[in-house]
Amino acid sequence: MACMHKTTGFTLSLIQHPDGTGTRFTHRQTGLDHLALTARNRAELLDWEQRLRELDVEFTPVRDSELGHHLNFRDPDGIALEFYAPNDRFAAALDELRSRKFSDEDLLDAAERLGLGAYVARRI
Repeated sequence: MACMHKTTGFTLSLIQHPDGTGTRFTHRQTGLDHLALTARNRAELLDWEQRLRELDVEFTPVRDSELGHHLNFRDPDGIALEFYAPNDRFAAALDELRSRKFSDEDLLDAAERLGLGAYVARRI
């Protein structure tokens, strides 16, 4: 499930992994898959990569994907964190969504075109 605030672009995505155990989360055990924070662009991710290197933080170098760029690392407790920057194609799609009114069906169609259909649930 993905929820996006139209004006700010703040997005919250909840994903259930098919091979998950299905047990309920408890604050007494690790259970968060990861937390992603948005960066402006790939160049900013490269700056973060250098900063993490200077702080001797273990990280996975910036990786490019179909919808953007990712820099992954872990906090001191081992929780996976990510800096993410949309690529030009995805950024343009987000800008279009923010700039006009659209129906749920329009959103679903756009998600399908971006390859995100599996992450967008129909409103019940």
